[in-house]
Amino acid sequence: MNKAREFDQSALAELKALLGERVSTSAAVREHHGKDESYFPYAPPDAVVFVKTTEEVRDVVNICRRHHVPMIAFGVGTSLEGHILAIAGGVSIDLSQMNQVLAVHEEDLDAVVQAGVTRKQLNEYIKHTGLFFPIDPGADATLGGMTATRASGTNAVRYGTMRENVLSLKVVLADGRVIQTSRRAKKSAAGYDLTRLFVGSEGTLGIITEVTVRLYPVQDAMSAAVCAFPSIDAATRTVIQTLQMGIPVARCELLCATTMGALNKHNKLGYRESPTLFLEFHGTEASVVEQAKMVQEIAKENGGLDFQWATRPEDRTKIWEARHNAYFAVLQLKPGSRAVSTDVCVPISRLAECVAETAKEIAQASMPIPLFGHVGDGNFHLVILVDPKSESDMDEAKALNARLVKRALAMEGTCTGEHGIGMGKQESLRAELGEDVIDVMRDIKQLFDPDNLLNPGKLVPPQ
Repeated sequence: MNKAREFDQSALAELKALLGERVSTSAAVREHHGKDESYFPYAPPDAVVFVKTTEEVRDVVNICRRHHVPMIAFGVGTSLEGHILAIAGGVSIDLSQMNQVLAVHEEDLDAVVQAGVTRKQLNEYIKHTGLFFPIDPGADATLGGMTATRASGTNAVRYGTMRENVLSLKVVLADGRVIQTSRRAKKSAAGYDLTRLFVGSEGTLGIITEVTVRLYPVQDAMSAAVCAFPSIDAATRTVIQTLQMGIPVARCELLCATTMGALNKHNKLGYRESPTLFLEFHGTEASVVEQAKMVQEIAKENGGLDFQWATRPEDRTKIWEARHNAYFAVLQLKPGSRAVSTDVCVPISRLAECVAETAKEIAQASMPIPLFGHVGDGNFHLVILVDPKSESDMDEAKALNARLVKRALAMEGTCTGEHGIGMGKQESLRAELGEDVIDVMRDIKQLFDPDNLLNPGKLVPPQ
């Protein structure tokens, strides 16, 4: 037995002494924690620990640090860029049992939660208060995971992303220190903004155990609409004109004809199978009607068809359930396939151009490639459906993604609007920010995690 394996076994013995049956080395549990929604091969950890408190996380970190064992924070495994894969082995720290809402401050419009609380759980817990948490990435992800990947989703065009909606964090550092990054005040100029540093750090700088988030009043009125268009260009032009007029649309989602066909089949719906916008408006009864009529006029000028309204909560829920099912619906277009997901975001003025050029490439591809996304903030996705065992499929998908990223960067956009870097976008990050910025990121990583034990191989590209 080599020295590294001896250290692993010693660490395992200490972890079992600390957590007992909440330490697992079974193949099934390890495999579950070694895969996400990405196309990357499974990479299971050597062990999984289920923690319930910040103090337990601290103790696990101290054991792993002493034995030089890598650590990967795990929420529910919904990431799309290989964030939680144990590519260097080690221990997966499962935070899903840290699922307590610790405090709700209704007067201050915020809540403090453990990292394993999911967005749906929080909204169910606070529904009697007349408040809600708006960040909605589709999956019922944990708030710790959403913070670590700087998630956003369908409501981002109005309410922002996790970056704007996290007030403070409790974090366990690689050396075992537990820090609170800030207080609950809505703004602060007190020193370095450590909260923002950890938002989007993907578990590479520390393990988030508590999150303080902003809450918002439920609006008096909400109305959703579905509108089909003769072309993707017509739909995107409608979005651009809507935003440039300052209409405060709350949700604005684009789905291509291929996606709409998949949704109809998956959800047993009857929408027109053409490029479509899903929209939602929040406000007073009068303002919602005014906003919707203005958008309807813009859509009509761009050839919009079948502008369908939904004001009842159950009808709105049906629309957004369909949108959230888009990823799983399109996977059925090529049974047995895995998805190579792209995630570019461009300034809104360049959106129509970027989508139109991308659509031309999709038409020439050899596999189905649905397009959909949060176009209200310039963010859209391709779901390139590949046979993971096919080298030609993977080569084609990676080449198409590389061209898309290059196109977005040329338009002063980004390689990722919300999915993060993980394993899949490290070279894109290098192209986007340049080597000097990457060097600064390496310096920060070295400062916080000198032994490279926190989620190694993720986010920061190798030298």
